[in-house]
Amino acid sequence: MMEVESGEGKSNCINDAKNQRRVGLIYDQRMCKHHTADGDYHPENPNRITAIWDKLRLAGIPQRCVLLNAKEAEDKYLCAVHSKNHVNLIRNISSKQYDSKRNRIASKLNSIYFNEGSSESAYLAAGSVIEIAEKVAKGELDSAFAIVRPPGHHAEYDEAMGFCLFNNVAIAASFLLNERPELGIKKILIVDWDVHHGNGTQKTFWKDPRVLFFSVHRHEFGSFYPANEDGFYTMVGEGPGAGYNINVPWENGRCGDADYLAVWDHILVPVVKEFNPDIIIVSAGFDAAVGDPLGGCRVTPCGYSVMLKKLMDFAQGRIVLALEGGYNLDSIANSALACMEVLLEDKPISGFSDAYPFESTWRVIQAVRQELTAYWPTLADELPTKLTNLRAPPHILLVSSESDEEEDEASKIVSEDLVEAVEDVVVPLLKLKIEDNHDWQSELSNTDIWYATFGSNMWKSRFLCYIKGGQVEGMKKPCSGSRDRKPPKEILWKTCPHRLFFGRDFTQTWGPGGVAFLHPQSNSQDKAYMCLYRITLEQFNDVLLQENILDHDNNMNSPLFDLNALNSILHEGSLSLEVVKRGWYHNVVYLGKENDIPVLTMTCPLSVIESFKSRKIPLRAPCKEYEDILLRGLIEGKQLSEEEAKSYIHEAITKPL
Repeated sequence: MMEVESGEGKSNCINDAKNQRRVGLIYDQRMCKHHTADGDYHPENPNRITAIWDKLRLAGIPQRCVLLNAKEAEDKYLCAVHSKNHVNLIRNISSKQYDSKRNRIASKLNSIYFNEGSSESAYLAAGSVIEIAEKVAKGELDSAFAIVRPPGHHAEYDEAMGFCLFNNVAIAASFLLNERPELGIKKILIVDWDVHHGNGTQKTFWKDPRVLFFSVHRHEFGSFYPANEDGFYTMVGEGPGAGYNINVPWENGRCGDADYLAVWDHILVPVVKEFNPDIIIVSAGFDAAVGDPLGGCRVTPCGYSVMLKKLMDFAQGRIVLALEGGYNLDSIANSALACMEVLLEDKPISGFSDAYPFESTWRVIQAVRQELTAYWPTLADELPTKLTNLRAPPHILLVSSESDEEEDEASKIVSEDLVEAVEDVVVPLLKLKIEDNHDWQSELSNTDIWYATFGSNMWKSRFLCYIKGGQVEGMKKPCSGSRDRKPPKEILWKTCPHRLFFGRDFTQTWGPGGVAFLHPQSNSQDKAYMCLYRITLEQFNDVLLQENILDHDNNMNSPLFDLNALNSILHEGSLSLEVVKRGWYHNVVYLGKENDIPVLTMTCPLSVIESFKSRKIPLRAPCKEYEDILLRGLIEGKQLSEEEAKSYIHEAITKPL
């Protein structure tokens, strides 16, 4: 806990120069008490705020700030945003009376965990944002940053969700407007640049014209978390609040500085000029940053600096930053430092790239402007074609259909990432497109293989989504299907001496939670149940494509896995497909033959197993919807009873790799 009071309290190491901006800073180690009950890895963990604090300390930032003590929020302020039942739950969830039911309550909520420190941390997070917002509103501080957790922007009136317990930013905004009218704060701009939509904040101020809520986020037509339509650009508010809710929903990942700043210049800044807020509160999630394991975007620390600098032109620079998401420790620390340097007006911003926005970015910007024209006339003019023609090359996202994008060390450096994207992604796929081999489909359609499934595809209805297209209950997005939509010729079940386990944090198909992987090496001590589908090699290629490439084109001119590859794998045992090596299931493994037909599966390569073992890539239990699909496959396939199936999955979750 910080021991330094603000303003009227104890002395701070502050430059007394008259032109020195007074910037507040809150960090309290008590907010580290909120963690998983069993100590398992979770992306929203105490290291997030300690990494930021350590980075700021090394840069000498705290010595130049007004350091504030964290304070717990009062229930009456929390109840202005949340129901009494919800406040009571969070207040009491860490007490002994909840020891036996705490985990059961969390399991019924969307992406939430509780422990003995959750209540205190949640109250401190909300209270800290209130504290700095009030001091900035009073003029005691020019701006401030609250390094708080748990985050808040997903928390709704009566529900904790998405790692968020109390909606810290909404509570602080409500406090200024309703509890401190004497401060003269009549209009508040809330900017949410977290990669996920701030659904809770949006609902809080849905009909309130005093708050302009602006959120830019990955949406992908409702398939990205929180996986609903709330974040679409048509959601503009209601009644007196109509026009005061602005959503900019990305259609894809990999959006970077150029995309975000185009939105700032052509949507946010023009509207804010008209709105003229008295104070600005930023839901400062850094999960759109380069290298974030959940975000899949490409914003650099410089990008965050420029976004924040543009906001400082308004509300006399009275800005409050409250930490939201961000799960790559280096990225959030570097991004937070960059923002603090802007608040302190420390040095000129440099390092911005000359990249252009994606075509999809211009399309979204124009759609948002058109939707808002009735409320904000400044957006009525058409953007010149000369401007919108400045666009990046078409993006190609290589990811698992069960996943968000896989990041590697090179992605932490923008220039290296761009080179890698061109060399490892674009070039191979372009080669794939132009090879003169238009008859491969008919050739491979005459060759059968057994596709051995071990995860959700064990349930036939789920697997048929890859063949016929569509989705089943629990899936957040549909599959495109195969070109040849004929069902499997045969289905049978086998066991194999391989280890089933669950890993990764979040998938676009299922949301938060792990997905199934098979250890590529056999072990006589292990046993995995597998449902085998007899399909053509052409169909197998389409399944490979859907498993490993998000924005895929079914009209490939060349296969990912051809007859030469099939012949090779019969001798080598496995084959890692370089052209989709960023996908999570690009390692094709040969499991023998059944009725003289090769049995193939797809999983991660052996090198990734080591990353799972070291926890560089997290092991994580599946979400309930995903687990239910596995259970249905095993039970309806008449392999195990319900009790046996649950035990089988539980062992796969808990047994060490």
